[in-house]
Amino acid sequence: MIDLKQRIVARIESDGPLPFDTYQAMCLYDPEEGFFSAADDVRSSYGGDFVTSPEVTPHFGTAVGRFVAEELGRTGSQGQVVEVGAGSGSLAVAMRSEIAGVSLYAVETSAAARRQLRGVLGGDCVVASLAELPSTENRITVANELVDNIPVALVVRADVGWVEQRVGWSGSEFGFVHEAPRPDVLEWVERHARSVPSGAQVEVQLGARLWLAELVSSSVNGSALIIDYGGTTEELSTRRTTGTLRTYRGHHLGPHPFAEPGKTDITVDVDFSALADEGVSLGAEVELLRQDDFLTEFGLRDVVSSLRRAELDLARSGDVMAQMRVRSERVDVETVLHPRGLGDFRVLILRW
Repeated sequence: MIDLKQRIVARIESDGPLPFDTYQAMCLYDPEEGFFSAADDVRSSYGGDFVTSPEVTPHFGTAVGRFVAEELGRTGSQGQVVEVGAGSGSLAVAMRSEIAGVSLYAVETSAAARRQLRGVLGGDCVVASLAELPSTENRITVANELVDNIPVALVVRADVGWVEQRVGWSGSEFGFVHEAPRPDVLEWVERHARSVPSGAQVEVQLGARLWLAELVSSSVNGSALIIDYGGTTEELSTRRTTGTLRTYRGHHLGPHPFAEPGKTDITVDVDFSALADEGVSLGAEVELLRQDDFLTEFGLRDVVSSLRRAELDLARSGDVMAQMRVRSERVDVETVLHPRGLGDFRVLILRW
């Protein structure tokens, strides 16, 4: 079998230098060797390559479940709840405790993750794409740490204007080739990155609008909760000197994206200002806040206070082992609230 690297090289030799989003899509989602789509196990776990907030504490998913229940009440219907990029299922399982009786579906491109999800959620509610979901007028969609993996075009502001970085092949290694930006890439940076200085690299998520459009068009009355690392356009401006593109593997920063195609996660900080603008252009109302503020609104500060009281009670009773278990639970909740850690993630709510 021709491996992924050889297929990428063949594509470049046939079509010329590839847009980076094409290269990234092959590395992450190639059916045979993509980092996510062809993984033998779930990537988001303590034994995998990274952990997300739902793996840190089930209280995160409970808070999200409360939000979902509130949104269902707003639409006046039981509706349908969907988690896109459901991974290990830890978020969906925790949400389910707050929305009993509601149809809950998981969308996941990874075959390994779908197998695990079927074990915890049931086979009929696990699908590989949004297109496979039953039609509905009311849908609440949740996506936690998904958008950072939507492939990006790479653009640099040069003295002569914008240039797009494509992936070329020298005969022995991959390298960047500068070309004029594609029209849709140029339109994106002119809308969302006009103020970046010369030399700055910008990651352009053209696929984000297509994904949002699919969400909005899939139901008459709906909402979406999108949680990820990133910031506003202004906040990202200080990070764009060299860009935010990076790889992960085994809970550590990985090598250059060209080093081992298909073997590492390739990710960027999400531009939530641009994402919100795309939502507005599709007719959605948007609300942007921090993860710690969102989780506080849905009860997690109260959970911390309750666990602190339980710790004190157990300390007074002399039950040291139980006290340590409660302390560990409290620390996990505080981790997803930490303002300089997971609490600094952004939460985008869209309603239409």
